[in-house]
Amino acid sequence: MKTGLVSAVLIAAIALFGSGCSTILPRTETLTKSRWNSYAEAQAAFERVVPNETGTNALGILGFDPHLNPNVHVLTYLDIIQRFMPNQSITKEDLDKSVRACIEARENALALEVELNETRTKRLGNAVLDILAFKRKTHETGWQFKGLLLIKEGLVVYKLSSGEPAIDRYDTKVKPLGPFQELDTAVAGAVKGLW
Repeated sequence: MKTGLVSAVLIAAIALFGSGCSTILPRTETLTKSRWNSYAEAQAAFERVVPNETGTNALGILGFDPHLNPNVHVLTYLDIIQRFMPNQSITKEDLDKSVRACIEARENALALEVELNETRTKRLGNAVLDILAFKRKTHETGWQFKGLLLIKEGLVVYKLSSGEPAIDRYDTKVKPLGPFQELDTAVAGAVKGLW
């Protein structure tokens, strides 16, 4: 009786894996909590910020207050320097005059940075090949938005945004040796370490 049950389970498992059923493959979802549900909404709010006109009170109404809205980061003038002058080949003279003014204002200036991300990753293809690491296919969709606001003495003096309104990426990784591919690399590393 037990062998009949084991055989039935084994046949069902082979049928499931053999069919290439992708519903058993893992999926991931990354959502950054914010008041905006799309790239277009975040960009529209960001466009309402007008340099040399928009003050910190108006930023709160637009959704860029770090105390009221999640995922709005506060940066100091030192962070501003790192963002705009990542290496010595870029000098203050290369920067926009508003960025220079914020750096020179030191404690009287700050920046607000918004990083929003909504992505979904789904594995596709044959479950057996995926699980055994012979072939993994993934499909990523979603959007990303980044915005930076420089504020000097309570007034926005500079803004910059970037992002991806529509992410739609496919990635395929093929390992002819499957799970033995890593084993080969590990053995080669161990042997190299001996010499």
